[in-house]
Amino acid sequence: MILHIADLRLKLDGHTIVSAANLSADPGDVVGVVGPNGSGKSTLLKSIYRALRPAAGRVIHEGVDLWKLDARSSARRISALPQEGAGDLEFTAAEVVLQGRTPYKRMFEQDGPGDWNIAADCLIRVGMFGEAHRSFATLSGGEKQRVLLARALAQQAPVLVLDEPTNHLDIAAQLDLLELVHDAGLTTIMAVHDLNHAAAHCDRVYVMAEGRIVAQGPPREVLTPGLIEDVFRATAVTVDNPITGLPQFLFSPLTREGLRPEAGPGQGTDR
Repeated sequence: MILHIADLRLKLDGHTIVSAANLSADPGDVVGVVGPNGSGKSTLLKSIYRALRPAAGRVIHEGVDLWKLDARSSARRISALPQEGAGDLEFTAAEVVLQGRTPYKRMFEQDGPGDWNIAADCLIRVGMFGEAHRSFATLSGGEKQRVLLARALAQQAPVLVLDEPTNHLDIAAQLDLLELVHDAGLTTIMAVHDLNHAAAHCDRVYVMAEGRIVAQGPPREVLTPGLIEDVFRATAVTVDNPITGLPQFLFSPLTREGLRPEAGPGQGTDR
């Protein structure tokens, strides 16, 4: 494995938000972290990209505790696309991507030809090279996410952390971004709000509820109608997507009595 979270406990304002979390990712895996709002997904990811120091436990990359490294060394191992993004500061798209080269430069060192070449390559990979000199603030939501992904790729870290990267994007932009993430070939840890995205794009999923990991494994095995009812408080019918063959979920509210309807074609009843 390339990344391992061991017995992690995380606190905010003195309150435990995540308890006894364990998570592993092998090289090239896309690992999804799913759960209801407030379950601790974003908090868990913050400990990986060093935005929140663990109260207990370790975040280990290739045998090294990330929290024992300096910020520059850690940033050469882990890149991130957090929910906060880059704001709307007056940088060009290229200047935003070049920020990903910071871990490789001394203080006040200027961007060199090698940095510009890497930034250009990353902009090409995300389809934004033609917008390199546009102000970041003028880009659409989907274009901004592409540029921020390019910034993370320019960091050239082997592990990529994404916190709900498709939020506020239209359907085409969501699918494009997830394909770009998959094609990057990096070990990826991704908080996912949409269970259908998790089923389609993740090799493994970890399900969180009330600050704990309650299930983990391949999406088809883990995201059962019973688990979805218990954790997400919704009724789910599982079908195979006729285009991809992957599982797809159809949702409806729980009945007033909290019972699932009788199983129909393609609907599992396992918990």
